[in-house]
This record gives sequence, structure tokens and C-alpha cells, in this order.
Amino acid sequence: MSSTLIPDEIQQWFDARGWRVRRHQSDMLAKAREGRHALLVADTGAGKTLAGFLPTLCDFAPSTGAALHDGLHTLYVSPLKALAHDVKRNLLTPIEDIGLPIKVETRSGDTPSDRKKRQRERPPHVLLTTPESLSLLLSYPESLDLFAGLKRIVIDEVHAFATGKRGDLLALSLARLQRIAPDAQRVALSATLANPLSFQEWLAPQPADGTGEIHAADLVLGEKGAEPEVEIMLPIEERVPWGGHAGRWAVSQLYEAIKANRTTLVFTNTRFLAEFIFQCLWEENEDHLPIGVHHGSLSVEARRKVEEAMARGELRALVATASLDLGVDWGDIDLVVQMGAPKGSSRLLQRIGRAGHRLDTASRAMLVPGNRFEFLEAMAAKDAVDEGQRDGEDFRAGGLDVLAQHVMACACAGPFHEDDLLAEIQSSLTYSWVDETAFQRVLGFVENGGYALKAYDKFKRIVRAKDGTWRLAHPNQAQRHRMNAGIIVDSEMLTVRFKNGRKLGKVEERFAAQLSSGDTFFFSGMSLEVESVKDMDVIVRAAKKSATIPSYGGLRLPLTTHLSSRVQEMLSDRAGWGRFPDDVREWLEVQDYRSRMPAPGELLVESFPRAGKHYTTYYTFEGWNANQSLGMLITRRMEDRGLMPGGFVANDYCLAVWGLKPVDDPKPLLSPDILTDEFTDWVTESHLLRRAFREVAVISGLVERQHPGKRKTGKQVTFSTDLIYDVLKKYEPDHVLLEAAWADARARMTDVGRLADLLERSQHELVHVELDRVSPLAVPVMTMIGREAVPQGAVDDELLIEAETLVGEAMRIEPEPEG
Repeated sequence: MSSTLIPDEIQQWFDARGWRVRRHQSDMLAKAREGRHALLVADTGAGKTLAGFLPTLCDFAPSTGAALHDGLHTLYVSPLKALAHDVKRNLLTPIEDIGLPIKVETRSGDTPSDRKKRQRERPPHVLLTTPESLSLLLSYPESLDLFAGLKRIVIDEVHAFATGKRGDLLALSLARLQRIAPDAQRVALSATLANPLSFQEWLAPQPADGTGEIHAADLVLGEKGAEPEVEIMLPIEERVPWGGHAGRWAVSQLYEAIKANRTTLVFTNTRFLAEFIFQCLWEENEDHLPIGVHHGSLSVEARRKVEEAMARGELRALVATASLDLGVDWGDIDLVVQMGAPKGSSRLLQRIGRAGHRLDTASRAMLVPGNRFEFLEAMAAKDAVDEGQRDGEDFRAGGLDVLAQHVMACACAGPFHEDDLLAEIQSSLTYSWVDETAFQRVLGFVENGGYALKAYDKFKRIVRAKDGTWRLAHPNQAQRHRMNAGIIVDSEMLTVRFKNGRKLGKVEERFAAQLSSGDTFFFSGMSLEVESVKDMDVIVRAAKKSATIPSYGGLRLPLTTHLSSRVQEMLSDRAGWGRFPDDVREWLEVQDYRSRMPAPGELLVESFPRAGKHYTTYYTFEGWNANQSLGMLITRRMEDRGLMPGGFVANDYCLAVWGLKPVDDPKPLLSPDILTDEFTDWVTESHLLRRAFREVAVISGLVERQHPGKRKTGKQVTFSTDLIYDVLKKYEPDHVLLEAAWADARARMTDVGRLADLLERSQHELVHVELDRVSPLAVPVMTMIGREAVPQGAVDDELLIEAETLVGEAMRIEPEPEG
């Protein structure tokens, strides 16, 4: 594409920096000129964000002679507040260098209320925000005027949230913006997509012509960048650990890598592990190198301080979680380390891309496996990255709880006709499935809570007026909605602060509930002593004695189907074992000799006695969530059959169940009807459905966490939702929120789809091997027994010692009997 599309002053800015306008940047500008919606998929460091904003910069270039745009021109939506601030910093560079008359501001939950009010009245030209803040902005009556002149919507890192509930919320906001500003162009940016077409369809507005034809945004592919360089760290004595997840064994080697590089970014999969690895590095840090920690529970001030120090190049290393794996542009990072398994090739690529962050510079990454299965997973992820293969989550139908929240936001903005709103909602592919019947159920719920709750005034939120429009039942409903709206329902958090008021961040209520005066814990890179726990605050002072680390609830990162398939292929590819370290190869060879390897498409089940109990291991490779659910179901079925189960442990690859009687035939325990009988009973009786209901009740606005001047504790919210859950279950079992909770419990909390595939496979491809003792492949999951309730990382050393007995039994090769 010719650069003649680019105004002279912007071309000169590129030239002055020694840059050329990349093909995909020109293509995105051409799409904007044609008024086409577009998805850009390009490698990290390819200038995606600049490609997304280039048409905006060009629109404001004086040499074009265009009239100066008044009001909001471009809306930028990202999944992270940190990303919005980083983009603002980078976007201001060309604006200030070229002297363009563009005002840029951010808007998130951290933005002061006076600035938010001013933004609604006198908006900037470019507003950088998140899906939640955009939805709130659309709930104001002035939003119709605010967005009327909108020209462009840029959605960054779209892969990170489009397939979840935050994507549902954004899809509904896009549908509303389509009605307010029908000519606004939509653009989405991503570095890692396995299925671009589904994202193109998600991005495009869908027609209301009744043909059922699905429209898709145009696809723009970026120029190819330098191939990433990925290596796997191994213990110096060439022994990969049997158990554990934290990679504690690697800290000394990691510290040496930090010393050998200018800036190292260390990723962990959980907030607990970020604090744990940071503490371990600090103990190793004899040279007093500046090392920081960053995760979502730290205070805004603490996160900003670290981000700015990184941007200035002042830190030698930063330990972080997913709070930083999206798009934050620090070009001076020369090594990225992934502690523990990456769980997916796209996630790994995203994190690797933080190193170099330039298209022509190879990103350098090091994977640190926590145990032997994680070594195989790291190898599988490295191979996938080398081959350019991506993975990711599939789209699913939009959630009813999110739709209810959106309906309420629309009512806050002004009266609406239900037919108009339904047509608007159906223009989003995510909610194109919603018909008149489903919409009436949601409207009825927002109106009065539903049949079983409509007698209570507190649930009356909207009313139908005489002219047929829906409007707020009372003006104060708007304030209540804005105080409580949102998608992320974390466990209730308490603020950690010093007596002088300085805030360090937040810990979960269930952790804080265990703290007493004088207790110590490690947080925000410091040892802290508790002075008191009061209301929603944990008052602390600095401490010198050793401390525990807070663990956090929330779902684990799921192992992708693509990566688990690769691991299974590796196990059955004996010719490929030669590239593994000697101890890993020996582990697999002894397993192959004593039992067998789980082949792709096959479910291997092993049974063996140990210490007076009978163990059965199921090599599912379906991820922790699915295995945890399967363990619950199998133990219930064993109980019914008199097999006297004792318990189970699960990891991503395997489930180990034990009992007092042997399982001679595992097939009946795995029949698919377990998903209709035991599954329904288990989910209904357990906390699972209540937990799912709590989330949908909060998201839908049925239960409010905050009221003017006060905030409910997590216990109060749980008490409220449990009461309502019991009422609905008894008097209105088909309530729209119970349906939404079931959908969540099935899909997100139990991975029931993967479970169903596994059970189907087990009926045809199950291989049962009975052994006289534990097998080598069972050792990693067996080392977890008795430790599953302990936060990961804290017990790795004990795990390794305890594993030695198991290893000795598993790896012993009996001589063949003679004759």
C-alpha cells in the first residue's frame, strides 16, 4: 500500500525515527479510509497499537486541511488499566513530537470522580478505557450526545477477553454505540489468535435482515517478525524434579540469569507464586539488585511505581502475573522467564513477546518447569511456538446475567422501547441467539426479580410507563447500578495499609479472617506484622521475622486441549525421547517397561496397592478443573458401589483416587450417565452452584455489594445470595439466574465439555493396567497427597524428600522370572 495515504508531517515523524510505515499499518489506514471494520493480527512489537491509532493521527494532521474534530473521536478499549496508561504514554510521543491538536485521557475505576464528570461534559478527542468503564459511561443520559460524533473504536488485546463475560459486556456496549454512532469504525488488535474468523465475526455488527447470514470484519495480517528464541531451564545436575509446581529449585540459576541480562521479566501463573518467587529471589539477592513484584492485588500506587520504574529502565528484574502479560511496551526487556508450565502456546507467545517488543528483534524466553510433566508441557509449548501454532478459548453464547446488567444500564441512560432494545442486542453475534421469549424473561427479572421475588420492593428496578417505554422505578436506581456494575467478581478483599494510611494492596477476606495481632505475612515484597484487623482494613507495620504468603482463590489457568494433545503425542513418540534429559528419558522408559504409555485418544487407567490402600490413576490430560470434577464424581460412584473411597488428588494430566477396596473394572465408574445423575446431584448439593449463583446475582444486579456510604462484606453478600438461592430453588427453579448459574458451573467451573468427551472416549478406548506397585508416571500426582490444601511453592523441598520413597518403588525394575 502506498504511503501517499499518510500526511507529510506523520511520514516525516517516521523518517526522523528511522522507521518505515509497515505494510499492515498502511493496510489499516486504507481500511479506515474505506470505512471497513478490521481485525489486525500481528506479532508483538509490530506496531499494532500505532496501526490502530494511525487513522486517528492522520485525521488530525493539519496538512490534510480537515476541519478540527470537536468532541470524542476515538475510543480505545483494553482489558487492563495498566495497558491503557502505557498506551497513553506511547501515544503522546507522536502527538507531542508532531504537534497534533489531540487531547488524550484515560478512564477507569481509578480515575477521580471530578475528572469522570468533566469527561462526560467535555470529553477528550481520544479516551482510553476498559469494558466496565465504557458500560458505566453508556449508563449516563448524556452518553447519547457524548458518543454521537464517535468515528473509531479500537479494541486492544481482543483475544484476552472477547470469549468471556467481559467480552459479552463489550459486545453489548458495541451494539449500543452502533445505534448512537452508526458510522463508527470498529478495529480489534491481537498478536495471538488460533481462529481469526470467529473474532472477525464477533467484531462485526450483524444485520437485522432475518437471513441468518453472519457478517465478518476484514482481516489484516501483520508482517512476520523475528522468530522467538525459547529454551528450557534444567537443573545443573540434570535432574528434573518429580513433584512441586513453583520451580523453587531454579531460583539460584534464575538469579544468575538476571545478573547476566539487563532487564528480566519473570512470569508466574498465580499471585501467590509471584510473591513466593520474589521472596526467594530477595533471599538470593547478594548484589542488592533492584527487583520488583507486580500483581493485581497490589495497590494502584504500588503498581504505578513499578511500571514507571520499568519504563525508566531502573529495575533489573520484575516478578509478575497476568497483570502484565498484555501489551505493556517495555522495549528494553531482554529476557522473559516463565516459572511453571505455560498452559497454552498463545499465552506463552504473549508473554515471550514482552522481551525485545520489537518486530525485527528475536524475543528471548526461558521456561522453568516445576516437575516432570511440566517439562513435557514446556517442550510441547516450545515446539508449538517454533511451529507458529496457536491455541485459545472458543466463543460461547452470551451470559444472561451480563445481559441483565446491560438492560439496567440502558434504563439508567433513559427510557427505552423493548423492541428497539432487543433489535439492538441481536446486532451483536454474542447475543444474536436471544429471542423474544428469552428477552422477556430477562426484562421480567430486571423489572421485579422474577416471580418468586416480585413481592419485595427492593427488587423493583424498572417499570413500564403508559407510553409503553421502560424506565427506572426510582431515580436513585441509577446511582445504585453505577456503584455495583461490573463483571469481575473477586473474593471480598481487605485493604492492607500502614497506620499512617499508606495502602499496599488487598488480600482476600478468607486469608485476613485467619490473621491475629502479631501474625506476620509477606506481601508487596515486604514482611509485615499485623497490628489489627478492623472493618475492611488490615493495619500492619514492617516486620523482620519470617512470614507466610497470602494465597488467592480464583480459577487456575486451564491447560489448553491443543497443548495436552501435544504432550500425549510426545509420550507415545519413543523415537523423540532422545532429546529429553537422561532422567526424564529413564522415567518414561521404565514406565513403558513396567506398564504402558497413554496413547493419543486413549484413556490409560492404572491400579496398584500401597500402604494398605488401593490406588487408581486416570491419565486424562484434560486439565485440573475437569480432573477435580471427575474425582468428585468417581468417589461418589465408588461410595454407592461399596468401594469405600478415601479421597483423590488431581493435576492437569492425571487423577489419583484411593480407597479401601480395589477397583477391578474402572469402566462402570466412567459411564457417561454420570453427567446426568451424579453430576447434577453433586453440583446442586455442593458449594459450586451457590458460588456460581453468587457471581451471577452480583453481575446481574440482584444483590448489591455497595450502598451509598457503606459496603457489604463478602460474608454479607454470600449470606444474601444463599438466602435468595434457597428461595428460588424451592419456588422458581427455572429462574433466569439459576439458568445462568448452571451455565457457568457447567462451562467454567467444571469443564464439563472436556469431561463429556473424556467419558465418551472411555467407553471405547479405555486401557486398564493392574500393577503390584506405583508406576513412574503416577509419582508426580502421588507426591501431592496430603499437600493439596497447602499453597503451591511452600512445600516443594518437603515434596522432593517425600517423593524419594515413591520414586524408589516406581523406578525399581524386577528381574524377569526364570524358566
